[in-house]
Amino acid sequence: MIPIRPIRPIASASADDGAGCSGGESFALRVLGDDMAPEFRHGEIVIIEPDGAVGDGRFVLARHGEGWLLRQLLRHGEAWVLHALNDARGDAPDLPLTDLAAVRGVVIQKAVPGQRRLGKSYL
Repeated sequence: MIPIRPIRPIASASADDGAGCSGGESFALRVLGDDMAPEFRHGEIVIIEPDGAVGDGRFVLARHGEGWLLRQLLRHGEAWVLHALNDARGDAPDLPLTDLAAVRGVVIQKAVPGQRRLGKSYL
C-alpha cells in the first residue's frame, strides 16, 4: 500500500470520507513510497479532482481497507482493478474492486518540488 499525505488539512471532509475538500474542490497530496514509480515518485505532489472522469488507465485515489491508495485504474473485462506500476514491488499486487465507489478522485496533475519543468498534466 502506498501511503499518501495531505499537503493541506482536509478539515471539511466527513469522518467516513477523509479525502474530500469542500464539494468537488481539487486538493493536493504528497506521494510516499515507490509503488507507483516511475510515473509517481516519492515526494512528488499530485492534484486530485474529486469529480474527475473515471476510466480505464486513469490514475486515481481510492479507499482500500483503512487507508488510501494512489493507483492506476484498469479494466479487465467487466471487472476493475487498482494496479501498482512498480513491478519491482512484489508486495503490491493488483487489487480487485467490486465497484467504482472506492474511487474518490482522479489525478489531474503532478508536480516535482523544486523542478517545475518536470510537472505533468493528466487532463
